[in-house]
Amino acid sequence: MSSYVVRKTPGDLSWFTHDRFGMFIHWGLYSMPARHEWVKTNECIPEEKYQKYFQYFNPDLFDAREWAKQAKAAGMKYAVLTTKHHEGFCLFDSQYTDYKSTNTPIGRDLVREYVDAFRAEGLHIGFYYSLIDWHHPEFPIDHLHPRRNDPDAYEQSKNRDMHKYAEYMRNQVTELLTNYGKIDVLWFDFSYEHDPSFPDWMKGKGKEEWEAEQLIATARTLQPHIIIDNRTQIEQDLWTPEQYQPTEWIRHQETGELVPWEACQTFSGSWGYYRDEMTWKSPEMLIQMLINTVSVGGNLLMNVGPTSRGYFDSRAQDALKVYGNWMHYNSRSIYGCTMAEPDLLKNCPNGCKFTQSEDGKRLYVHLFEYPFQTLTLKNMAGKVDYAQFLHDGSELLMDERIRTNASGEEEQNLLITLPVVKPNVIVPVIELFLK
Repeated sequence: MSSYVVRKTPGDLSWFTHDRFGMFIHWGLYSMPARHEWVKTNECIPEEKYQKYFQYFNPDLFDAREWAKQAKAAGMKYAVLTTKHHEGFCLFDSQYTDYKSTNTPIGRDLVREYVDAFRAEGLHIGFYYSLIDWHHPEFPIDHLHPRRNDPDAYEQSKNRDMHKYAEYMRNQVTELLTNYGKIDVLWFDFSYEHDPSFPDWMKGKGKEEWEAEQLIATARTLQPHIIIDNRTQIEQDLWTPEQYQPTEWIRHQETGELVPWEACQTFSGSWGYYRDEMTWKSPEMLIQMLINTVSVGGNLLMNVGPTSRGYFDSRAQDALKVYGNWMHYNSRSIYGCTMAEPDLLKNCPNGCKFTQSEDGKRLYVHLFEYPFQTLTLKNMAGKVDYAQFLHDGSELLMDERIRTNASGEEEQNLLITLPVVKPNVIVPVIELFLK
């Protein structure tokens, strides 16, 4: 069994730390301008102009069943959908707003369709819910708000009541956790400090403004098992590094304990559909990101931004197929795996990443840099019973060698003989059955 002790949290993480790989879905009105999910504030778009997107939102090609099949085929085990992003538009039939998908030309509860389809494929269900809302009349203007530069911004904002908005959030979270059956993940986003370059009245927002204790208590009362992230500024279950690759297991800032964590990443530089954005990640980078994350004890939540017509564009589909092709043969090195034990990890060769099964019986060597014919595993002589390529189950011959290194220390090394030509796998994986 893994010897790592991870900080205890309120939610049920038993399935989460096994499954390791999920799909994030950012979808809303911003898919229509198709130039970043923050387009409303990036371009300071006024409400009447942004209303055009609401007026014409009609994802006629949306098929949640197809989304779910693509997620499952990619090897993803759970999904998190933006039920409401910062623009305030709701993909569900909330009784607390008219700004929802059922009032657009599509006329449907899109969250309902997502839940039913993904649940039918056996995937765990997650809801993203934005703490920010640039549409709500009671949400005070701050330095992120689209109306921040208006000459009368203070007059617009001065009578807004954050308590009313916090109540609105609790009501909507109650709907989301009451009307759609068991929900596994609740992903709030996000808290932020004041920007001193803006007036003091445009203060940032955090746990006090969100009334986060009440918000979380509402969620926990309705679904006690649920996994909740930390972005309300109150620690819950999940630390969520965004758009970077941690190189070690994330630790609690004060206690130093290992914590449950999930890296959220994009195929390109945007979360929402961005037609002209071209920094799409290579197949090698996509696979390496997943391996890197699991090799230091984390989960990967990889994002897709559907088009305004409701389908995953060809670039996103190609990226999902990269994962699907690799995971079909190599998922055993991801599911139920975590960071290798310290005595093994310290001997990980350059150009490789280790993952290890939770029961400690299998060690996986991911070959980021394919070596020429021989892979040397330092001080692992006598520890491995059998070695094979994971993708095809073909045996890899082993030899044990004793040598003295440059420091005069004796090494009992394991040499694994590899084919000279790299197998046709983006990242080949060696499966070692330990004694």
